[in-house]
Amino acid sequence: MRNPWILMAGLLLAAGVHAQQKLVPAQSEIVFVSKQMGVPVEGKFTRFDAQIAFDPKKPEAGKAAFSIDLASANLGSAETETELKQPGWFNSAKVPQATFASTGMKALGGGKFEIAGKLTIKGIAKDVVVPATLVQAGANTTATGSFTIKRNDFKIGEGEWNDVSIVANEVAVRFKLALTGVATL
Repeated sequence: MRNPWILMAGLLLAAGVHAQQKLVPAQSEIVFVSKQMGVPVEGKFTRFDAQIAFDPKKPEAGKAAFSIDLASANLGSAETETELKQPGWFNSAKVPQATFASTGMKALGGGKFEIAGKLTIKGIAKDVVVPATLVQAGANTTATGSFTIKRNDFKIGEGEWNDVSIVANEVAVRFKLALTGVATL
């Protein structure tokens, strides 16, 4: 029979490793780019958080959860930012956060990973696959990547704004996440 104290110490040590993984918000960003009448419009979210438990050598056991404060969308225009909070866009008074919860991770080699999960915006959940590249420098790890969503899938831009000839349906999401506590690649 295994010694239960050794098993418990191992579980606590493993939990401690995961608990040390932290997002460094000041060095991280989530950017979105849409096109309005063919012209790229870039914005970013200024408030977001992540809970990550990830070992690059065992990605299939990893978990990632993100929450994004939709009212923190910054496009450099107070008028546009006020409009985005309205029910036809993000409806941030009723549904203040977008979330992502991973359902699986896999290594692709060379510091590249694929994270499958559920992205929920305005209460609508869709499966997405997010590619991420990890680069390490000392104790810091930076995860970067991009993926595209269709805004109409999440009812972003309802009514007259549903017309994709005015605001394109595709929205590119780019991220750079600075993390501490990730095991060596």
